[in-house]
Amino acid sequence: MQPLLNIAVRAARSAGEVIVRSLNRVESLTITAKGRNDFVTEVDQAAEAEIIGQIRRHYPQHAFLAEESGASGDSDTVWIIDPLDGTTNYLHGFPVFAVSIACQVKGRLEHAVIYDPMRGEIFSASRGSGAHLDNRRIRVSKMRGVEGALISTGFPYRENVRYLDPYLAMLRAVSAKAAGVRRPGSAALDLAYVAAGRVDGFWEIGLSPWDTAAGTLIIQEAGGMIGTLTGGEYQQGGHIIAGNPKVYAALVELLGPHVPAELRTP
Repeated sequence: MQPLLNIAVRAARSAGEVIVRSLNRVESLTITAKGRNDFVTEVDQAAEAEIIGQIRRHYPQHAFLAEESGASGDSDTVWIIDPLDGTTNYLHGFPVFAVSIACQVKGRLEHAVIYDPMRGEIFSASRGSGAHLDNRRIRVSKMRGVEGALISTGFPYRENVRYLDPYLAMLRAVSAKAAGVRRPGSAALDLAYVAAGRVDGFWEIGLSPWDTAAGTLIIQEAGGMIGTLTGGEYQQGGHIIAGNPKVYAALVELLGPHVPAELRTP
């Protein structure tokens, strides 16, 4: 395992311990509203501090882009961190949430970890070395299209609720063909599951770089594709489609007619 990836795995596991340790006292946590229906807890902050602290001990010169503390440092190497992806699930005891850590060097994703602390699963990748679940190599599914596929998604909320009508048109189009559509509530795990072949495709509107950075590399190293809603090159924007190559292409074609003009990319 690459040294940078090894540090990311250790940091993710440590953050997971912080998260799980506080599960039995969720009702007493200090919760702050960052926006409407957008919450941060002391657990998010403690997990993020644990990750950054571990990385800084080994690489004090590196920079960070983290969900709770924002951007810090000035370096070609940037760690992109979501300490608890799925905070709302966590607060309700719904066991679908994850730690997401990516390492970007000179603007290119090089290492990635998504850790599911409830199941003890580590999804990881280093550029050119494939994607892994724990110590096992993973690949995207072999599904040949949306028909018969299992697709995951996330509903638009907060400021993106203005896209609810076109999103519902997308959902209607996918539901008419797919075997099933799921909305687990953690984009990081959705992307990890695409990489592992547990779901065949994914789309969502309104994500942030820390939601998708790790999942992007893991999917690519697992043989999958990730791009914009209209099939453009993905640049860590907020609106994405992911899947194995055939499902990805089918989703781009299926969702395309319903994508609002302002979300279209070349």
